[in-house]
Amino acid sequence: MKIVLKVQMNCQKCITKAFGIVCKSDGVNSVAIEGEDKVVMVGEGVDAVPLVSRLRKKVRPTYIITLGEVK
Repeated sequence: MKIVLKVQMNCQKCITKAFGIVCKSDGVNSVAIEGEDKVVMVGEGVDAVPLVSRLRKKVRPTYIITLGEVK
């Protein structure tokens, strides 16, 4: 499954924190940061709702852009 999230990241500390939270999530195989506000992750059995909730609490406002299968 491929999940693209929009996370408001204004500084390097926010980027590092968001990257760490996503990497520690169960089932995540790879994580990439695109531009200033997109986090793309690929994994098996990742539940996006608790992940978004965690990012909202720890980093900044977070929104799900897309959920889909890896091509």
